[in-house]
Amino acid sequence: MARDAAATRTAIMDAAQELILQAGFSATSVDTVIAKAGLTKGAFFYHFKSKAELAHALVLRDAERDAAHLEELLARAETLSRDPLQQVLICIGLYEEEMAKLTAPFPGCLYASYCYEAQLFDDTTMDIVRRAFSDWAGRVAGKLRQVIALYPPRLPVTADGLAEMGLAVIEGAYILSKVNRDPKAVAAQFRHYRNYLELLFAPDLQQRKLDGQTAAA
Repeated sequence: MARDAAATRTAIMDAAQELILQAGFSATSVDTVIAKAGLTKGAFFYHFKSKAELAHALVLRDAERDAAHLEELLARAETLSRDPLQQVLICIGLYEEEMAKLTAPFPGCLYASYCYEAQLFDDTTMDIVRRAFSDWAGRVAGKLRQVIALYPPRLPVTADGLAEMGLAVIEGAYILSKVNRDPKAVAAQFRHYRNYLELLFAPDLQQRKLDGQTAAA
C-alpha cells in the first residue's frame, strides 16, 4: 500500500512538473494535473493539501536531485583525475555528455519557472530556489579555489564568480534550447563554458614557448 501511495505521489508530481514547464505555474490547475496523471481529485488532495504545497514539494525534489547529481559527477571526476582543474573540466564534460543525448529541446527549468512567477510563491518555497543555487555555486566554487591555487588565471577572476557564471550558462542554455527548439543548445553551452575555463587556466603561451626552448637547449 505504501508503495502504491508513493507511486501516486510521484505520478502527481511528474505530471505537474511537465505542465508547469510547458505552460507555467499559474496556468497549471489541479484539474489539469489530475487529468494528465490519470487520477482523481481525491487522490491529489490526499497527498497535497493545496497547489502551493505541491509547488513546494516539486522544487524541493529538484533541489535534492540536482545536489545529488553534482556530487555524483564530481565523484566520478575525482576518480578519473587527481588534478583539480581536470576534475572540473571532466565534471563539465560529463554534464555536456548527458545533454548531448537530448533528442528534443530541453523542456525548461523549474527554478526559472518559479522565478518568472515569484509573486505566486511564499518565501519558504523561493528560499529553496535560492539555497539550491547557493549550494551548487558554493560546491563548485570550492573546487575552483583549488584550481586557482595551482593554476594562476590569465585574467582576474574569483572562484565564486566563475561558479555563478556556470549557473548563468546552464540556466541560459535551457532557455536557449527551448526558445530555438534546439536540443543541442545545452550541450553546446556546457562546451563553451568548459573551453573558457580551460583557456583561462592554461599556462601563458609565450612562457610555454620559452620553457620549450630552454628544454631543447
